[in-house]
Amino acid sequence: GYMARAWVNFNGTGTVAIRASGNVSSITDAGTGQYGVNFTNAMPDVNYAPVSNSSGRSTAANVTSTSRADLVLRDSAGTLTDYSEVFVAIFR
Repeated sequence: GYMARAWVNFNGTGTVAIRASGNVSSITDAGTGQYGVNFTNAMPDVNYAPVSNSSGRSTAANVTSTSRADLVLRDSAGTLTDYSEVFVAIFR
C-alpha cells in the first residue's frame, strides 16, 4: 500500500524545534526559508512524493537523497521566509 514514509511538524522560527515526527531524526536549518529534513531510516531510493505546508503559504519539497529531503519556504511575494508552523510528509 501507499503510505507516509516520513512526516514532521516543526517550528521554523528562531531555534528550529520538532513538535512531532515519524522517521525524521532532525531538521537542518540551511538559512532563511531553507531546511533539510533528515530521515531516521534511509529510503531505498529518491522516488517519493513530498507534501508540505507552512502556515498556509507556498512551500516546495524535494527528496534529494535516500537520507534527506530539502524544503524551501516562500511568502506571497516569493521571498524566502521562516514560518512557525511547518508540515512535511513523504509518500510512496
